[in-house]
Amino acid sequence: MPAVVFITANGARHDVQAEAGLSLMHAATAARIPGIDADCFGACACATCAVTLAPEWATRLPAPDAEERAMLAGIPGASATTRLSCQIIANAATDGITLIIPEAQAR
Repeated sequence: MPAVVFITANGARHDVQAEAGLSLMHAATAARIPGIDADCFGACACATCAVTLAPEWATRLPAPDAEERAMLAGIPGASATTRLSCQIIANAATDGITLIIPEAQAR
């Protein structure tokens, strides 16, 4: 199972094992990671699972598709490394990925 590191807005590190083939959003919600609400349950329709990729991961994932880009465009303060965790699938290529949860999603 690919390892995923979630860093919350307060700097807390959460190490999670993600089931290959499922989204990183699913891994976060299963592990009850604070700040990943997933209101649309992974339908790419709410952006409550937004994360920022650690710099070293920014070019290692496929680019977001048009639907994800449209959702990202509506997130205040989103950057070129902001992604929706519901659109990143856990696999060997994502093993060790680090995702930072935006402060706006802190609870």
